[in-house]
Amino acid sequence: MSCKTDDMKALCTGTATGVNHVAPGVYELIIEGNIPQPESGQFYMLRAATSKQLLCRPISVFRKDTLPSGRTRIHFLILQKGHGTSELINLKSRDKVDVLGPLGNTFEAVPGHIAIVGGGIGVAPVAGFAESLPAGSYDFFACFKTGCYGIDHLQPATTYITTDDGSVGIHGMITAAFTVDLLKEKKYAAVYACGPEPMLAYIQKTCAEAGVQCYLSMEARMACGVGACLGCTIVTTDGNRRCCIDGPVFPGEKLVFPQRAPKARPAGKELPPKDAAPVTPDLSVTIAGVHFQNPVIAASGTYGYGSEFNGLTDTNGLGGICSKGLTLQPKAGNAGIRLIETPSGLINSIGLENPGIEHFIAHELPEMLKFKATTIANLSGSTLETYVEGARLLDATDVPMIELNISCPNVKAGGMAWGLDPAAATEVTAAVRAVTRKPLMVKLSPNAPNLIAVADAVRKAGADAISLVNTFQGTAIDIERAEPYFDNIRAGFSGPAVKPIALRMVYDLCQHMNTLPEAERVPVVGLGGISCWQDAVEFIMAGASAVQVGTATFANPRTMNDIAEGLAAFMARKGYATIESMRGLALR
Repeated sequence: MSCKTDDMKALCTGTATGVNHVAPGVYELIIEGNIPQPESGQFYMLRAATSKQLLCRPISVFRKDTLPSGRTRIHFLILQKGHGTSELINLKSRDKVDVLGPLGNTFEAVPGHIAIVGGGIGVAPVAGFAESLPAGSYDFFACFKTGCYGIDHLQPATTYITTDDGSVGIHGMITAAFTVDLLKEKKYAAVYACGPEPMLAYIQKTCAEAGVQCYLSMEARMACGVGACLGCTIVTTDGNRRCCIDGPVFPGEKLVFPQRAPKARPAGKELPPKDAAPVTPDLSVTIAGVHFQNPVIAASGTYGYGSEFNGLTDTNGLGGICSKGLTLQPKAGNAGIRLIETPSGLINSIGLENPGIEHFIAHELPEMLKFKATTIANLSGSTLETYVEGARLLDATDVPMIELNISCPNVKAGGMAWGLDPAAATEVTAAVRAVTRKPLMVKLSPNAPNLIAVADAVRKAGADAISLVNTFQGTAIDIERAEPYFDNIRAGFSGPAVKPIALRMVYDLCQHMNTLPEAERVPVVGLGGISCWQDAVEFIMAGASAVQVGTATFANPRTMNDIAEGLAAFMARKGYATIESMRGLALR
């Protein structure tokens, strides 16, 4: 990337020269390059040049040097939070880093003896500010959960360290050291602080009571970093201000810290107490009377019949397996190109290729039933008669559950056409319900104009559970040939890119279910873009009783095992004894 200078900021490339582990979850990243020099308090937008993330991450400057070559060396303290920061802390020497900056305003010291306060990773920008001041011209307050980092090189008159666990300095939070009485005794000319929002709110209140001016460095999620997107606004007495360009440093008296009252939760749904002892969670769930050893189910069309992944992953460790979409007669599927990869997704036009239900019953089903994972037969069709006859055949087997697929977008007849209209969805669900005693889960399309209406229709027609969402309709065009890649033009879009939309639809349906009498509710199984245990937790907290995982398995065959293991670890850490204890916690 060439360097483009605009005023004092630039878009350029830096080179990682080192990553040092300085505390649990905290790392020092050092980069060099022809980068404009920052001032105290400023930040850069950083992203590994090979990153898979869309956005850069705003990281405050910790230390800076000018090398003999004239190049700039910058040190950053990074708290590992998510994918973007994980990529930064795993950079190797000579790896390239996209750099935008320096950005934001600066700390400006007032005459006199001052106090500087850093909380956790917020110690980085204020330590950089302190390093620019004469030795002994300030007192430094540092507060951490445990241990201490980032201040060894400073030369304050007095250092106050607090730790939540008492491992270093005073046992307690910032309130144990930074008090109104101390501020009045020290007669500080000003206070400068950066850290968690509750700490900054306390600093603001304490300084106001002591009559001392304070300047607080704020943090916000950012997209552009240059004031264009308005995604990082901070509430002030002068209205909304942009953290990236009007800040991050604000006069304390200008900031309005929101009072966040706890939001009401559904009846009987409460968070475990923060001091809850770790538990050994039970991941099993029961859906429409069918037992699953955990809530992670392989989605139809993505895991074959289970045996295809033998030796690659632990199929017996899954909660369930949905078969490939089954039709009454064998089906060859669609001609032409069947797969196109897109950013964070996949468009497929498989077209329900399968050997037919009779072949499945004779050959694939017996092998599927040998797994500990619960088998689900995914039933599709082109006409009402083929759906009914297919259900009749499956009813005579030992398959524990049927998933009625009225949402496949890749066939010209049947499939999604049944799931777009409540009347059609009622007709096919009722007809299948009449010929099978098996628990019936109906799989819905996100392309329905009124998804809730379709869900209500199938529920009233006899569905014991609902799974959603199937793939979204998408397309792809070959620009060299100026024509669609897929013979059917439209195809099914899936993958991580669809997760927020799928999650919203699951949330909406579960929220609707909560408005019904309890006897009329049916469980919801969520799917769409799930690729990690955190995604699964989101769907469960949105009300899903279980989740299905599809496209992510192509990227990593062990994805579902990893999700089940991650769920167990999360539940143990948070004190959730069962899936039901955390299901629907986010519903409002």
